[in-house]
Formats: sequence, C-alpha cells, structure tokens
Amino acid sequence: MPFLTDGTGPRAPKAADFRPTSCADVRPLAPSVQGSPSSAATSRPHRPAAAAPPRTPPVSRPVPEVPPTHTALICVALPGLAISGEPGQLAGRGLDGFYRGGRRLLSRCQLRVAGREPLPVQARMTGADTARFVGTLRTSAAAGPDPDIVVERTRHADGTERITLRSAAPRALRLPVEVALATDLAELGAIAAGAAGPELPASVHDSGLRWARADAAACVTADPPPSDALASAGLLRWELELPPGGTAAVELRVRPEGAGPLRSAGHAATSPLAPARAAGDDPRVGPLLHSAVADLQALLLRDPAHPSDTYLAAGAPWRCGMAPAEALAAARMTLPLGTRLAAGTLRTLARTQLPGPGPRAGMIPGPRRDAGPHLPPSCTATEATLLFPVLLAEARRWGLPDQETQELLPAAERCLTWLRTTVRDRTYLSDPHPAGPARCETQAHAHRAALLGAELLDAYGRPGAPELRQWALALRSAFRADFWVEDRAGGRPAMALTQDGRPVPHLAATTVHLLDTGLLGAGMFAPGLLDKVHTAHLARLLGSPAMDAGWGLRGLGTNEAGHNPFGHRTGAVRVQETAFAVAGLAAAGYENEAAGLLNGLLEAAEHFGHRLPEMFAGEQRSAGTAPLPHPAACRPAATAAASVVLLLTALAGIRPDAPARTVTLRPVRSAPVGELGLSGLRVAGAPFAVRINRLGLAMVEEAADGLQLGA
Repeated sequence: MPFLTDGTGPRAPKAADFRPTSCADVRPLAPSVQGSPSSAATSRPHRPAAAAPPRTPPVSRPVPEVPPTHTALICVALPGLAISGEPGQLAGRGLDGFYRGGRRLLSRCQLRVAGREPLPVQARMTGADTARFVGTLRTSAAAGPDPDIVVERTRHADGTERITLRSAAPRALRLPVEVALATDLAELGAIAAGAAGPELPASVHDSGLRWARADAAACVTADPPPSDALASAGLLRWELELPPGGTAAVELRVRPEGAGPLRSAGHAATSPLAPARAAGDDPRVGPLLHSAVADLQALLLRDPAHPSDTYLAAGAPWRCGMAPAEALAAARMTLPLGTRLAAGTLRTLARTQLPGPGPRAGMIPGPRRDAGPHLPPSCTATEATLLFPVLLAEARRWGLPDQETQELLPAAERCLTWLRTTVRDRTYLSDPHPAGPARCETQAHAHRAALLGAELLDAYGRPGAPELRQWALALRSAFRADFWVEDRAGGRPAMALTQDGRPVPHLAATTVHLLDTGLLGAGMFAPGLLDKVHTAHLARLLGSPAMDAGWGLRGLGTNEAGHNPFGHRTGAVRVQETAFAVAGLAAAGYENEAAGLLNGLLEAAEHFGHRLPEMFAGEQRSAGTAPLPHPAACRPAATAAASVVLLLTALAGIRPDAPARTVTLRPVRSAPVGELGLSGLRVAGAPFAVRINRLGLAMVEEAADGLQLGA
C-alpha cells in the first residue's frame, strides 16, 4: 500500500522512497517508546508561567488525500493499467485513465450517444485485465420506459476500449456518437500527490488525436475512423447506422507515440506460472484460486536487460515495480505453480546485490517500511537478504534444476556471509542494523535463513554451514528466554527487544513469522524459535477475538495501545500474515485456530469478488456485515494473490523433496473446506494433482514419473 512515514504522518510515495538504501539512517527507538519515562518530564526544572516565552499557535496544514481505490475497477496487464470508476466514464478525476509504465496516457474518455450519456446499469471485472460496463438509452418516447439501446464498453489494460451499441428498436436508427478525449500525461506518483497538472491541447493525428509535451507523447486511434475530429475540443465523432436488432461498434486504441501493442509478461503462452485449478465441496475455492492466478500473471514484469527473467510487481496501482522483499515472498508462496518465477526473481535480484568489501556486502537493497507507532521503520533490505537463500533452498525442493541452483548459489552464499558477519558477536540481528531494535519477525527470518542456508551449503559442499547452525541454536535458546513476555494468561512473544534489551510487549500479527520455519529435506520443517508450550500459547492468542476479526488476522490486537482497524500496521487485516498464520497453525497441529482464520478469509474474499486486496479493515465481523475495504490498498497485490496459493496448498500439506524424488502429504485432517481437489500444480518440473477427501485423507492423482510418496 502507498503509505510511508517521515515522522509527520502518512503520505503518498515519491520516487526517492524507492531508491536502494542500507536503512542505516533510521533513528533508534525514542526513550518513551522503550518504556522509560521522558527525561523532559523527570528532570526539567519548574518555571513560572510568566517566564515562559510566548508560544505561537501551530499552523494546521491539510493532509493530502491519496486518491481512493476501493471502488475502482483496476485492469492490470503490466506495464499497462486501466483504472475506472463504476459508471464507466473516464472523467479525468482521481486515478481515472489508461496507463503504461506509470504514465497516464489518457485521463478522459466520455461517451455520448444521441447527445446523451448512457445510463449506467452494470460495471464488473471480467478478468484481471478487462472490465465491462453496460449502459442503456431510450431513443423513442413511444417505447415507454423501456430502453431500446444497450451500450457496452469493454476496457482492457493493454490500452484498448471497444464500444458496442445494440439496438432493440423496431426501426433503423442513425445515431450520432461522440467521444471526448483528454490527457495530462502525468506520472502516477504526481497524480497520487495531487500534482497532475492541466490537460494538454490535442492535435489531429492519423485516425484520432495526439497529445505531447517535452518528455512524452500519446495518441488515440479509432477503428472505424471518425467522420469528424475536433482537436480544440478533443472530440471524435461518428454517425452509426443500426438496423432493427442490429449492432455497431467502435474501437479505440491508446498508445505511447511510436509504441506498438502491449506485450504483457503474463501472457498465457509465456507465463512462468502453471494454470492451477481448485474444485470441491466449497464453491469459493475455485473462483478464488482462478482470480489469484490471473492477478499474479497480470502483475508479472520482465527484467528489461534480461527479458527471460520475470518477477512480480508489488501491486496495482501504487507499486507497479520491483519491491524486493515482497517479490521474494510472493515467489516463495507460488512455488506450487512452478519454479520459473522463483528463478527469474532470484536472478533479477542477484544482479542488484551489493558488492564488497564493507558491512553491507551481500545485501539485497530495499527501501524502508513503516512499522506502526511502536517501532521505527524497518529495513526491507534485511528481509530480502534473508529471504534470498530461503527461496533458493525451497525452490530446489520443489524442483528447481540443479544447474540453475548452482548458478544462483554464489549470490545466496553472499547473503549468508552477510548474516554470519553481522551476527558474529551478537545473539540477535537488529533491524535496521546496527542501531535498530531486534524485531521478532527479523529473528524468525534470520533463523530460517541460517538453517535452510546451511542445508543448501552442505548439499553443494560449500563451507559455512556449522557456524550458521551453531548461531541458530544459540538464537533459539536466547529467544525463548528473552522474547517471551509473561502474564497471567500464559504470556506472549514480544514485538521486539529495544537496544537495551527491554521487550516491546504489544501483541502483533508479525508473530506469525515464528510459525513459518521453512521446508527442509524429507518433508520436514525446520525447528522453530518457540518451544511446544509457547507455540500453543501463540496459537491460542492468534485465534482469540483480540486478533481474529472474523475475516482474518488483525495487524495489532484490539487491546493494544494505538489499535486502529484501518491502520496498515495497527489493526487492519493483512492477507499475507493471515495466510502465514493459517499455514503455520495447520502445520503445528492447531487446526481449529487455522480453520477459523481460513474460513473468515474465504468469507471476506466473497465480498471482494474473489479478488483479495492486500489488506482491509479489521472491524469485528457480525451477522449481516461485510468487511470494510481500505481506501488505499493495492488490488491486485502480489502477496495477497500468492497467499491464496499458500492457503490452499497448505490444506493439502504438500512437502516435496525433488532431489530425493519424493513428495510427502500432510493434509489438514479436519478438512475445513470439505473435499478439495487441486490440479495444474507443478512438483519436480511436472504436473501435479492431489485430492483431499472429507475425512482429511489425501490422494495423488497426477505426478512426475518416478516421484515417490514419502512417509
């Protein structure tokens, strides 16, 4: 989502926010956040009121509003976007328009038929990249209240719009049709900040109109060519003849000047993602997985210098570029759809890895991320650097060819060397390093990277594995003592430890990362940072009303200071964290808690048209209510769409070990969605299908030749 922080409150993103950074400039926790009293309150001498200097009242400045997206229909086929309101008319307001590469090519596209705007009757998405708008007109008063013209507009993210008129009139009609067009050629960031600029003058070009400024130009062409084009008014006009019961159509094509048709990286013929399908007793799982895979394909981008390498953009409309930590997390969750996306993501990020020497050598650069009111911004470079070897190790288990694994191994080694060097004399990994707190989720990421990385190094005879395992063992012992905050209810894991070792005790959804331990060989999960007793307490907390909103997992418990159901780190339901909770709880044997969160998220998905946003409000579910959308959430979002893949495959408990030619199944025995069939997956480079019956028993229906079922 778009909110970042500079200490004054949320704001829209700017290009400078997404530059590579070491995150070393993030300030440490303030004393009041750390739990100690403010020095101003305890040591400042008292002064009489008369001695105090006069205070100037603060000047209130309006906070700029980010254009809302929750009611928009967002068609995505990156680098193309088409964003529309429900009426279907692009009126040049807010985010309306056709985009390519983050620039708005067309902001206004207003249709009039016989001098009137069609009456909107329906607007809906028909695919990840397509929206359909239907309106009606009455051309004759003799027809009574019934419309006799249907106007259908089909809008594509590739910059195409088809306008079709269907007549039910008993006589032939000759209808004047006009489309008013305009643009500002603004960048998406400028539009979000409210600095889009005025509309540009148009000129007649070919069979349409053209707009230009010093750094960009765009044109709209029409088929059939218009009978009249008025550049001064930005109008194209036609006289369309409709026989009784007949149709007529106009197609508009929006392009940057000199550019050809949009070629999306997610085109079915070239997509690195397998077309997985789900079917079973629960009618929600099929359309949800279908939409998720379509959204993932729509968000695919190619590395410009290496077009064969693809990766996922973070989400539309705000983050249509690389976000390293989220690209790696999404690629990891989509490993059941094949390893090509993981390989492309890893190769792309390996080329950005920071060289040595120096304390940052081996890091994958990334921006800062707001962490809410209780902690300073975190460093996504740390998260991405720890995710890199984890993704490579698990991709190998799912079937990444040995040659590709060995090509990427040096980059993974550099990530692990950075980890060993950074924690050489430390128990915990601070984030941002070295001045930040020791975050709960950072220790989980680092522990998982150490164990899976050590196994990867051992598999290829590389040094460094014993040191990683030794540190991971020391971290487990210290974490269980230092991070557990005791209370009357059994305790909870702390969000973080401050620099002086004091816990930040608030209950947050980031604790779900403690349940995500990573997949080792022989279908085994790596040991976690929590013991069995503490894991049981965490499971109970995650399933409690304070954390479970009935639609999914809140980002911060309702009893915690600073809770806000719309806060993106302070109470909103984030789909990715809910999916991690479901998968982790199910793997740990806490199926009731997992099923509660899963069914809540499935119910929420129905209200969102089976296209989950990255987050939504954490308001408590009750009878007759629906989840409240967050007005600035990305939809589609890579991690939200990938979470659907994780949720459904976690129900089957698929644990592959392609190097050993085995796959182990540990399905959720309570079968929370009844019978479930998953097909079109990929394990060991071949199609894979599995079915779980109502008794929670799994059966492999399709698999690679020679792939054995593990114990």
